[in-house]
Amino acid sequence: MKRLLIAVAILVICPLVLTSCAGGAPAGVMPDMTMPAAPPPEIEMPPVAPSAVPRAPEEAYEESGAGVLPSTAEERMIVRNGDMSLVVEDVTDARNEIAQLAVRLGGWVVLSQISGEEEEMRGWISIRVPDETFDQALTELRGLAVRVTSESTSSQDITEEYIDLQSRLKNAEATESQYLALLEKAEDVEDILRIYESLSWIRYEIEQIKGRMQYLERISAMSLISIELKPAATAAPLVRPGWSAREALKSAIRGLTTFGQGLGTAAIGAAIFSPIWGTILGVLYWRRRRKRKKA
Repeated sequence: MKRLLIAVAILVICPLVLTSCAGGAPAGVMPDMTMPAAPPPEIEMPPVAPSAVPRAPEEAYEESGAGVLPSTAEERMIVRNGDMSLVVEDVTDARNEIAQLAVRLGGWVVLSQISGEEEEMRGWISIRVPDETFDQALTELRGLAVRVTSESTSSQDITEEYIDLQSRLKNAEATESQYLALLEKAEDVEDILRIYESLSWIRYEIEQIKGRMQYLERISAMSLISIELKPAATAAPLVRPGWSAREALKSAIRGLTTFGQGLGTAAIGAAIFSPIWGTILGVLYWRRRRKRKKA
C-alpha cells in the first residue's frame, strides 16, 4: 500500500517540475535550441519586365492581333473539303445557281470555268462556304443535279499546328521585347546596328507566323467544295456543224490537183536527170547483152 502511494506522488510531482523549468525559456523557443545571432540578409531580386511574365496563350494571342484562339479543350480546328460530279440539265444555269448558293450561304466563288459547246459543254466551279453550312451546301447541290455521279469529302485537323504557331508567336514576341530593352540601353553604334538587324529578323518571323495563323483560321472557318458539271444529253449530232457538200467537193478536187502536180513534178525531174540514169541503164544493158553472146 505504501509503494502505491509513493508511485502516485511521483506521477503528480514530475509534471509540475517540468512545467516550471519550461517557463524560464523564451516563449515559442525550445529549451535545447540556440537562437541565431542575426537573421540572414535578404536577396533583392531584380524587377521582372512585364513581357517576361508568363501569360495565358489566349491573352498572348489576342494581344498579337491575329484573332481569337479557339479553346483546344472544347473546339478543334478542322478543315473540310468536298468534291462532287453532277449531271445537270443545263451546265450554264447550274453554274449560276451554284454561285448564287455560295453567296446566299455567306461564301464566295473561288473558280468558275465552262468549255465546249452544246451537248459537249463541261463546267467546273469551286466555292467556299462557312463550315457550319457545309452539309447544307452539299444537300442543296445534290438537289440541283439530275444525278450525282461521284461525291467525296475529306477533313484535316490543324489544331496541333495552330497551337504550335501560337507558342512560337509568344516566344518571338518575348524575344522582340528583350531586343527593344537592349536597344534602349545600347550606346555603341555597332551594338545598335546589330540589335536592329536582329529585330528585323524577329519581326519578319512574327509576321510569317501571324500570316500562317490567319490562313489556318480562314480555311478552317470556310470549307471548299469543288463541283464538275456535265450535261444530261451528250449524244453527238449526226452531221458535224459547218459541213457543206460544196466544200467537200472542192476539197476533193484540190486533193486530185495536188496529186497531179506531184506526178508532173516527178516526170519533169526524171526528164532532167535522164542523161545520167539513161547512160547508166545503157551501160548495164550493153554488158548484159555481151554476156549472152559469149554464152
